[in-house]
Amino acid sequence: MGTPDPQQVVTGSEVRDTSLSEAVATLRKRQWVLIVAAALGIVFGIYQAFTQPRLFQSSGVIQVHNGSSNEYKLDAASDFSGDSQTKMNTEVLILESDTLLTTVAREMNLANNPDFLGENGPLPTQSLDDPKVRQTVIDTLKSGLVVALVPRTELIRISYSSLSPTLSAAIVNQLVTDYIQRTYETPANQTKNVSDWLSSNLDKLKARVEDSQEKMMQLERKLGVLGYDSTHNQLQSSLEELLTAEGSAKVARIAAESRYRMIAGMDPNTIDESIETTPGTAPGELNLLRGQLATAKANYSQLTAPGGLGPNHPRARELQAQIDQLSKEVATEQTRLESQAKENYLAAKATEEKTEQELDSRKKDAYDQGDDLVRYTVLQREYEQDRTLYESLEQRLETANLESGLDALEVDQVDKALPPADPTLKPKATIILTTTLFFLLGGIVVAFVLESLDTGLQNMQEIEELMMMPSLAIVPRSKRASSEQAETLSTAQRNISVLTEPKSQFTESFRSLRTSLLLSSAGHPPKFILFTSATPSEGKTTTASNLAVILAQGAERVLLIDADLRRPNVHHRFGLAGKLGLTTVLAGTSTLQEAMQRVPEIPNLDILPSGPVPPFPSEMLSSEAMRALLEKLGEQYTHIVIDSPPILSVTDGIILGRVVDAVVLVIRHGKSNKNVMRRARDLLVRSGAPVAGIVLNAVDLNSPEYYGYYGYSGYSYGNVDADSWQTQSGSASKVGAKGGQKR
Repeated sequence: MGTPDPQQVVTGSEVRDTSLSEAVATLRKRQWVLIVAAALGIVFGIYQAFTQPRLFQSSGVIQVHNGSSNEYKLDAASDFSGDSQTKMNTEVLILESDTLLTTVAREMNLANNPDFLGENGPLPTQSLDDPKVRQTVIDTLKSGLVVALVPRTELIRISYSSLSPTLSAAIVNQLVTDYIQRTYETPANQTKNVSDWLSSNLDKLKARVEDSQEKMMQLERKLGVLGYDSTHNQLQSSLEELLTAEGSAKVARIAAESRYRMIAGMDPNTIDESIETTPGTAPGELNLLRGQLATAKANYSQLTAPGGLGPNHPRARELQAQIDQLSKEVATEQTRLESQAKENYLAAKATEEKTEQELDSRKKDAYDQGDDLVRYTVLQREYEQDRTLYESLEQRLETANLESGLDALEVDQVDKALPPADPTLKPKATIILTTTLFFLLGGIVVAFVLESLDTGLQNMQEIEELMMMPSLAIVPRSKRASSEQAETLSTAQRNISVLTEPKSQFTESFRSLRTSLLLSSAGHPPKFILFTSATPSEGKTTTASNLAVILAQGAERVLLIDADLRRPNVHHRFGLAGKLGLTTVLAGTSTLQEAMQRVPEIPNLDILPSGPVPPFPSEMLSSEAMRALLEKLGEQYTHIVIDSPPILSVTDGIILGRVVDAVVLVIRHGKSNKNVMRRARDLLVRSGAPVAGIVLNAVDLNSPEYYGYYGYSGYSYGNVDADSWQTQSGSASKVGAKGGQKR
């Protein structure tokens, strides 16, 4: 037994390239859809060919060009007629417009014309004012009308088909007449609308011009615009002088305030030494008084000095009185100086304030004059714009009146429509061929749609892509033995008789399966091979049994174990008894030699049936006894093939997949769908089972997907008979056996 090798599980696949061969295979597979589509196309084409209406087509040709009227236009730059192709396409759309067709229908009373409506006999009176009637008539007109440009010309061909030749010609001629009438009326109406609009708006615009002019003149009178420059210059000079005076007054006020603050806060004795009390003059009176006071004090000191006359002397008293008088005069002078500094400060401050007031007043006048000037400029600009617009519109109105008849296109009717002599019929063969082709294309689309909606797996390429596993073999559908042969053969012979035919496709498919399995792992061919399927009845038991027979055709010893303990079937295929088997060996009620059975037709093949159905199959298969049994059997046999239940039904296959060397998933052709296979793949991959690949069973090789897969009809093995082939296959099996023994 080997451990699961995750590398054996294919985890990816190449993306399938859509090719022509795959498309052909899909069409062959859905060929009944194509056959039905082609048959319906032929039948419908024949019906259309023999029932097509006898329509009479009448045609007329017109020429559309700008003509010589453009030479008289006053503004040639506005003519966009140079893009002739755009102009001609526009005229074609006008000819097909609902408005023009409604005019034709109304003038010809087509709503009550039996020939036009395809009715026999008189009709009830209908009116085009009814929306349903109008829409019906317009749709009928459009269905028979064809308007086409003649390449590289200014010609337009207008054709109409109906059941009446006269009606066809009349409709074409009436359409041309109404179109020509429209080409003249439309520019005139446009010019009239423009003139009416201009006339209604010119009066309003004229009133706006007059109002703007009146406001501008009133502001001119207010500003005196005629002498505005001199007034503006005077105001500017006055502002400059006031600004200079304001600066000087501010400097004088600051100086006076500084002198006042200093005098008021200084020692009186130092006033004469610090600043000038009066700008430009020295403090002479105060200094004189202070000198006299100092002299008197000096004399008094001499008289009152020791040894002098003393303070009571009349001279001393006189000097004392003089000192007191001089002190009063000095104090009075100091007070006068402080008051004088304060008055100078207040005068300078008043001068500054007056200058600022005057400056503010002049500034306000300047600002007001500037606002009026701005308003005057705006009014002047509005007036000029309104006047220019008024004059331009007035000129345009006169020009439009002159050019009202110059914008019309010149339309010449080159060919007038005449009633045709014979109806216009399509060739019957063309109708049948075209209809068949369209139906066939529809059938192809339906075939591919059905193929995309089909969840079934039809070919090996789809299965490999979905399962992400390699394909080991494709087993074709086998033919059952005839009733005469079935009566003369045993059960085992009937089941393996097809494998004795060396040239059969069925036998070769199992040889291919044997080769794929033996080469699935390099150097050590798998010993334990487990066969399972996603759902019941997919042929896993048949595949496992046939592979065991193919492996046993050589010299190796092969064991086939029926591990499907729920619905065993191996012993029935070989006509063996099922009382003893795997379950009795695991339960210990019988020995391995007692449960083992052989098939006389295949000497190298031993079979271990399942035995009686146990109550707990999963527990029995996952037991240590099962593991020990497989190890023991692995020493006795070259290959051991195990048949297990479907993995989506029970977990037995997943349990056994963990203890084998290779797991083969059998898929029955046309039975399983993508969802089932995807679920089976996920179970195997998650369990870690060593999946060797998949086998597609019961394939119809005549189907488009597998046509020519086994091309042996033209290939010959020469004189090699079945015995020699068995010998060769036995030799190949020996090589595989030796590789297994080396393990």
